[in-house]
Amino acid sequence: MKRLSIVLLCLLLVSGALFATGGSESTAKYPTKNITMICPWAAGGGTDAILRALSAAAEKQLGVTITVENRTGGAGAIGHSAIKNARPDGYTMGMVTLELNSLPQQGLIDYDYTAYDHVIRVNADAATITVKSDSPINSIKDFLEHCKKNPGMLNMGISAPGSPWHIAAALLANETGINYKYITFDGAAPAVTALAGGHIDAVSVSLPEIKSQLDAGNVKCLAIMDDKRSEGYPKIPTLKEEGYNIVYGAWRGISLPKGVDPAIQETIVKAFTEAMKDPAFINQAKNLNLALAYQPPDEFNRFLKENFDAITKTMKAIGLIK
Repeated sequence: MKRLSIVLLCLLLVSGALFATGGSESTAKYPTKNITMICPWAAGGGTDAILRALSAAAEKQLGVTITVENRTGGAGAIGHSAIKNARPDGYTMGMVTLELNSLPQQGLIDYDYTAYDHVIRVNADAATITVKSDSPINSIKDFLEHCKKNPGMLNMGISAPGSPWHIAAALLANETGINYKYITFDGAAPAVTALAGGHIDAVSVSLPEIKSQLDAGNVKCLAIMDDKRSEGYPKIPTLKEEGYNIVYGAWRGISLPKGVDPAIQETIVKAFTEAMKDPAFINQAKNLNLALAYQPPDEFNRFLKENFDAITKTMKAIGLIK
Protein backbone atom coordinates (compact mmCIF):
# COMPACT_ATOMS: atom_id res chain seq x y z
CA MET A 1 0.00 0.00 0.00
CA LYS A 2 2.88 2.31 0.86
CA ARG A 3 4.54 1.63 -2.48
CA LEU A 4 1.20 2.10 -4.27
CA SER A 5 0.68 5.45 -2.55
CA ILE A 6 4.13 6.63 -3.67
CA VAL A 7 3.44 5.55 -7.27
CA LEU A 8 0.07 7.35 -7.27
CA LEU A 9 1.65 10.46 -5.81
CA CYS A 10 4.31 10.46 -8.54
CA LEU A 11 1.65 10.02 -11.22
CA LEU A 12 -0.35 12.92 -9.82
CA LEU A 13 2.71 15.15 -9.74
CA VAL A 14 3.62 14.27 -13.33
CA SER A 15 0.07 14.76 -14.60
CA GLY A 16 -0.17 18.06 -12.73
CA ALA A 17 3.04 19.25 -14.28
CA LEU A 18 1.84 18.27 -17.73
CA PHE A 19 -1.49 20.02 -17.15
CA ALA A 20 0.23 23.17 -15.94
CA THR A 21 2.53 23.33 -18.96
CA GLY A 22 0.04 22.07 -21.52
CA GLY A 23 -1.16 25.54 -22.46
CA SER A 24 2.32 26.96 -22.95
CA GLU A 25 3.38 23.95 -25.01
CA SER A 26 0.29 24.39 -27.17
CA THR A 27 1.04 28.08 -27.56
CA ALA A 28 4.68 27.41 -28.39
CA LYS A 29 3.65 25.09 -31.23
CA TYR A 30 1.22 27.58 -32.81
CA PRO A 31 0.14 27.23 -35.52
CA THR A 32 -0.53 23.50 -35.79
CA LYS A 33 -3.36 23.72 -38.34
CA ASN A 34 -4.59 25.90 -41.16
CA ILE A 35 -5.94 29.41 -40.56
CA THR A 36 -9.20 30.97 -41.77
CA MET A 37 -9.05 34.60 -42.89
CA ILE A 38 -12.40 36.40 -43.16
CA CYS A 39 -12.94 39.10 -45.77
CA PRO A 40 -16.06 41.28 -45.25
CA TRP A 41 -16.18 42.19 -48.93
CA ALA A 42 -16.77 40.32 -52.18
CA ALA A 43 -14.20 38.26 -54.06
CA GLY A 44 -12.43 40.21 -56.78
CA GLY A 45 -12.58 43.57 -55.03
CA GLY A 46 -9.64 45.58 -53.71
CA THR A 47 -9.96 44.30 -50.13
CA ASP A 48 -10.19 40.70 -51.30
CA ALA A 49 -7.20 41.10 -53.62
CA ILE A 50 -4.87 42.70 -51.09
CA LEU A 51 -5.93 40.24 -48.39
CA ARG A 52 -5.21 37.20 -50.57
CA ALA A 53 -1.81 38.58 -51.51
CA LEU A 54 -0.91 39.29 -47.88
CA SER A 55 -2.20 35.90 -46.74
CA ALA A 56 0.00 34.17 -49.32
CA ALA A 57 3.01 36.06 -47.97
CA ALA A 58 2.09 35.24 -44.35
CA GLU A 59 1.81 31.53 -45.19
CA LYS A 60 5.57 31.54 -45.80
CA GLN A 61 6.09 32.84 -42.28
CA LEU A 62 3.61 30.61 -40.44
CA GLY A 63 4.09 27.40 -42.41
CA VAL A 64 0.37 26.67 -42.77
CA THR A 65 -2.33 27.41 -45.33
CA ILE A 66 -4.42 30.55 -44.87
CA THR A 67 -7.84 30.23 -46.49
CA VAL A 68 -9.73 33.43 -47.31
CA GLU A 69 -13.49 33.29 -46.78
CA ASN A 70 -15.71 36.09 -48.10
CA ARG A 71 -18.52 36.88 -45.65
CA THR A 72 -20.38 39.69 -47.38
CA GLY A 73 -23.52 41.71 -46.71
CA GLY A 74 -24.88 44.38 -44.42
CA ALA A 75 -22.45 47.03 -45.72
CA GLY A 76 -19.61 45.02 -44.20
CA ALA A 77 -21.43 44.21 -40.95
CA ILE A 78 -21.67 40.45 -41.56
CA GLY A 79 -17.95 39.95 -42.17
CA HIS A 80 -16.84 42.21 -39.34
CA SER A 81 -19.20 40.40 -36.96
CA ALA A 82 -17.88 37.02 -38.10
CA ILE A 83 -14.35 38.09 -37.18
CA LYS A 84 -15.45 39.44 -33.80
CA ASN A 85 -17.49 36.35 -32.92
CA ALA A 86 -14.89 33.78 -33.97
CA ARG A 87 -13.24 31.50 -31.42
CA PRO A 88 -10.28 33.43 -29.97
CA ASP A 89 -7.68 30.72 -30.58
CA GLY A 90 -5.68 32.42 -33.32
CA TYR A 91 -7.03 30.21 -36.10
CA THR A 92 -9.68 32.65 -37.33
CA MET A 93 -8.96 36.29 -38.05
CA GLY A 94 -9.85 38.77 -40.75
CA MET A 95 -9.40 42.05 -42.52
CA VAL A 96 -11.21 45.03 -40.99
CA THR A 97 -11.88 48.14 -43.06
CA LEU A 98 -12.93 51.76 -42.63
CA GLU A 99 -16.57 50.73 -42.39
CA LEU A 100 -15.87 49.29 -38.93
CA ASN A 101 -15.67 52.92 -37.79
CA SER A 102 -18.86 54.07 -39.52
CA LEU A 103 -21.25 51.13 -39.00
CA PRO A 104 -21.80 51.56 -35.22
CA GLN A 105 -23.05 55.13 -35.53
CA GLN A 106 -25.67 54.01 -38.06
CA GLY A 107 -26.91 51.25 -35.78
CA LEU A 108 -25.76 48.52 -38.18
CA ILE A 109 -23.55 46.85 -35.54
CA ASP A 110 -23.71 47.02 -31.74
CA TYR A 111 -19.94 47.11 -31.11
CA ASP A 112 -16.92 49.10 -32.24
CA TYR A 113 -13.19 48.75 -32.93
CA THR A 114 -12.49 47.95 -29.25
CA ALA A 115 -14.14 44.52 -29.70
CA TYR A 116 -11.01 43.12 -31.39
CA ASP A 117 -7.34 42.40 -30.80
CA HIS A 118 -5.76 44.34 -33.66
CA VAL A 119 -2.70 42.96 -35.43
CA ILE A 120 -1.45 45.48 -37.99
CA ARG A 121 -2.70 48.18 -40.31
CA VAL A 122 -1.97 47.16 -43.88
CA ASN A 123 -2.77 50.06 -46.16
CA ALA A 124 -4.39 53.47 -46.21
CA ASP A 125 -5.50 55.35 -49.29
CA ALA A 126 -5.82 58.97 -48.33
CA ALA A 127 -8.58 61.14 -49.72
CA THR A 128 -7.69 63.91 -52.12
CA ILE A 129 -9.26 67.13 -53.28
CA THR A 130 -9.03 67.13 -57.07
CA VAL A 131 -10.24 69.54 -59.76
CA LYS A 132 -10.19 69.62 -63.56
CA SER A 133 -6.82 70.42 -65.10
CA ASP A 134 -8.02 73.70 -66.62
CA SER A 135 -9.73 74.92 -63.43
CA PRO A 136 -8.67 78.38 -62.26
CA ILE A 137 -8.28 76.83 -58.80
CA ASN A 138 -4.60 75.92 -58.43
CA SER A 139 -4.12 75.23 -54.72
CA ILE A 140 -6.08 74.10 -51.69
CA LYS A 141 -6.06 77.69 -50.44
CA ASP A 142 -7.60 78.82 -53.75
CA PHE A 143 -10.18 76.08 -53.34
CA LEU A 144 -11.15 77.13 -49.82
CA GLU A 145 -11.29 80.81 -50.74
CA HIS A 146 -13.50 80.02 -53.73
CA CYS A 147 -15.88 78.00 -51.55
CA LYS A 148 -16.07 80.76 -48.93
CA LYS A 149 -16.84 83.40 -51.56
CA ASN A 150 -19.38 81.13 -53.27
CA PRO A 151 -21.06 79.12 -50.48
CA GLY A 152 -22.93 76.07 -51.68
CA MET A 153 -22.11 76.72 -55.31
CA LEU A 154 -19.25 74.31 -55.96
CA ASN A 155 -20.32 70.84 -57.14
CA MET A 156 -18.39 68.19 -55.20
CA GLY A 157 -18.51 64.67 -56.61
CA ILE A 158 -18.70 61.79 -54.12
CA SER A 159 -19.18 58.05 -54.52
CA ALA A 160 -22.36 57.70 -52.42
CA PRO A 161 -24.06 59.23 -49.38
CA GLY A 162 -22.29 58.01 -46.26
CA SER A 163 -19.38 56.60 -48.25
CA PRO A 164 -15.77 57.16 -47.16
CA TRP A 165 -15.38 59.91 -49.74
CA HIS A 166 -18.61 61.64 -48.70
CA ILE A 167 -17.23 61.69 -45.16
CA ALA A 168 -13.86 62.97 -46.44
CA ALA A 169 -15.44 65.91 -48.25
CA ALA A 170 -17.67 66.69 -45.26
CA LEU A 171 -14.70 66.50 -42.90
CA LEU A 172 -12.87 69.16 -44.91
CA ALA A 173 -15.99 71.32 -45.02
CA ASN A 174 -16.59 71.04 -41.27
CA GLU A 175 -12.99 71.74 -40.32
CA THR A 176 -12.65 74.80 -42.60
CA GLY A 177 -16.13 76.32 -42.41
CA ILE A 178 -17.05 75.87 -46.07
CA ASN A 179 -19.89 74.11 -47.84
CA TYR A 180 -20.63 72.82 -51.30
CA LYS A 181 -23.26 70.88 -53.20
CA TYR A 182 -22.75 67.13 -53.11
CA ILE A 183 -23.21 65.27 -56.39
CA THR A 184 -23.48 61.52 -55.85
CA PHE A 185 -22.28 58.81 -58.23
CA ASP A 186 -22.37 55.03 -58.28
CA GLY A 187 -18.74 54.73 -57.24
CA ALA A 188 -15.60 56.84 -57.44
CA ALA A 189 -14.78 55.99 -61.06
CA PRO A 190 -17.85 57.68 -62.62
CA ALA A 191 -17.32 60.71 -60.38
CA VAL A 192 -13.75 61.10 -61.65
CA THR A 193 -14.94 60.64 -65.24
CA ALA A 194 -17.54 63.37 -64.71
CA LEU A 195 -14.85 65.69 -63.36
CA ALA A 196 -12.54 65.06 -66.31
CA GLY A 197 -15.47 65.79 -68.61
CA GLY A 198 -16.17 69.11 -66.91
CA HIS A 199 -19.57 68.12 -65.51
CA ILE A 200 -18.64 68.81 -61.87
CA ASP A 201 -16.11 71.08 -60.17
CA ALA A 202 -14.22 68.72 -57.86
CA VAL A 203 -14.08 65.24 -56.40
CA SER A 204 -13.08 63.78 -53.05
CA VAL A 205 -11.74 60.30 -53.76
CA SER A 206 -8.49 58.41 -53.21
CA LEU A 207 -5.26 58.92 -55.12
CA PRO A 208 -5.43 55.49 -56.82
CA GLU A 209 -8.89 56.38 -58.11
CA ILE A 210 -7.70 59.56 -59.85
CA LYS A 211 -4.38 58.07 -61.00
CA SER A 212 -5.25 57.39 -64.64
CA GLN A 213 -6.86 60.80 -65.20
CA LEU A 214 -4.05 62.50 -63.29
CA ASP A 215 -1.39 60.76 -65.38
CA ALA A 216 -3.29 61.72 -68.54
CA GLY A 217 -3.26 65.38 -67.48
CA ASN A 218 -7.05 65.66 -67.31
CA VAL A 219 -7.23 66.54 -63.61
CA LYS A 220 -4.99 68.13 -60.99
CA CYS A 221 -4.79 67.15 -57.35
CA LEU A 222 -4.72 70.09 -54.95
CA ALA A 223 -3.97 68.22 -51.72
CA ILE A 224 -3.95 64.84 -50.07
CA MET A 225 -5.34 64.05 -46.60
CA ASP A 226 -2.28 62.16 -45.39
CA ASP A 227 0.54 62.45 -42.86
CA LYS A 228 3.11 62.65 -45.62
CA ARG A 229 3.33 63.19 -49.34
CA SER A 230 2.81 60.31 -51.74
CA GLU A 231 6.02 58.66 -52.92
CA GLY A 232 4.57 58.36 -56.42
CA TYR A 233 3.35 61.97 -56.52
CA PRO A 234 5.70 63.98 -54.29
CA LYS A 235 4.57 67.34 -55.70
CA ILE A 236 1.09 67.00 -54.19
CA PRO A 237 1.07 68.73 -50.77
CA THR A 238 -0.68 67.37 -47.70
CA LEU A 239 -3.41 69.34 -45.98
CA LYS A 240 -1.20 69.34 -42.90
CA GLU A 241 1.48 71.23 -44.82
CA GLU A 242 -1.13 73.79 -45.80
CA GLY A 243 -2.10 74.33 -42.17
CA TYR A 244 -5.09 72.01 -41.84
CA ASN A 245 -4.70 69.07 -39.48
CA ILE A 246 -6.85 66.70 -41.51
CA VAL A 247 -5.75 63.12 -42.11
CA TYR A 248 -8.37 60.81 -43.56
CA GLY A 249 -8.80 57.99 -46.02
CA ALA A 250 -9.91 54.41 -46.53
CA TRP A 251 -7.82 51.86 -44.67
CA ARG A 252 -7.50 48.12 -44.10
CA GLY A 253 -5.98 46.05 -41.31
CA ILE A 254 -5.70 42.56 -39.86
CA SER A 255 -7.56 41.87 -36.61
CA LEU A 256 -8.38 39.00 -34.27
CA PRO A 257 -11.39 38.30 -32.07
CA LYS A 258 -10.85 39.61 -28.55
CA GLY A 259 -9.07 37.36 -26.08
CA VAL A 260 -6.42 35.58 -28.18
CA ASP A 261 -3.45 34.38 -26.11
CA PRO A 262 -0.79 37.16 -26.05
CA ALA A 263 1.95 34.73 -27.11
CA ILE A 264 -0.10 33.68 -30.14
CA GLN A 265 -0.82 37.31 -30.93
CA GLU A 266 2.90 38.02 -30.87
CA THR A 267 3.53 35.22 -33.37
CA ILE A 268 0.79 36.52 -35.65
CA VAL A 269 2.00 40.12 -35.48
CA LYS A 270 5.55 39.03 -36.32
CA ALA A 271 4.37 36.88 -39.24
CA PHE A 272 2.23 39.59 -40.83
CA THR A 273 4.84 42.27 -40.21
CA GLU A 274 7.34 40.16 -42.15
CA ALA A 275 4.71 39.40 -44.80
CA MET A 276 4.35 43.14 -45.43
CA LYS A 277 8.02 43.11 -46.56
CA ASP A 278 7.52 40.29 -49.05
CA PRO A 279 8.50 41.48 -52.58
CA ALA A 280 5.62 39.63 -54.25
CA PHE A 281 3.12 41.23 -51.89
CA ILE A 282 4.61 44.71 -52.35
CA ASN A 283 4.46 44.27 -56.12
CA GLN A 284 0.83 43.15 -55.96
CA ALA A 285 -0.08 46.21 -53.88
CA LYS A 286 1.56 48.43 -56.50
CA ASN A 287 -0.38 46.70 -59.26
CA LEU A 288 -3.58 47.40 -57.32
CA ASN A 289 -2.55 51.06 -56.84
CA LEU A 290 -2.90 50.63 -53.07
CA ALA A 291 -0.64 52.56 -50.72
CA LEU A 292 0.90 50.38 -48.03
CA ALA A 293 0.77 52.04 -44.61
CA TYR A 294 1.98 49.57 -42.01
CA GLN A 295 1.27 50.21 -38.35
CA PRO A 296 2.07 47.84 -35.44
CA PRO A 297 -0.68 47.08 -32.89
CA ASP A 298 -0.12 50.06 -30.57
CA GLU A 299 -0.07 52.60 -33.41
CA PHE A 300 -2.99 50.91 -35.14
CA ASN A 301 -5.08 51.10 -31.97
CA ARG A 302 -4.34 54.82 -31.55
CA PHE A 303 -5.17 55.42 -35.19
CA LEU A 304 -8.49 53.57 -34.86
CA LYS A 305 -9.59 55.75 -31.94
CA GLU A 306 -8.66 58.99 -33.71
CA ASN A 307 -10.33 57.80 -36.90
CA PHE A 308 -13.50 56.71 -35.09
CA ASP A 309 -13.79 60.06 -33.28
CA ALA A 310 -13.27 62.06 -36.49
CA ILE A 311 -15.78 59.99 -38.45
CA THR A 312 -18.38 60.22 -35.66
CA LYS A 313 -18.04 63.99 -35.49
CA THR A 314 -18.39 64.33 -39.26
CA MET A 315 -21.32 61.93 -39.56
CA LYS A 316 -23.20 63.94 -36.96
CA ALA A 317 -22.49 67.15 -38.85
CA ILE A 318 -23.84 65.81 -42.14
CA GLY A 319 -26.92 64.21 -40.57
CA LEU A 320 -25.96 60.55 -40.87
CA ILE A 321 -26.34 60.14 -37.11
CA LYS A 322 -29.61 61.17 -35.48
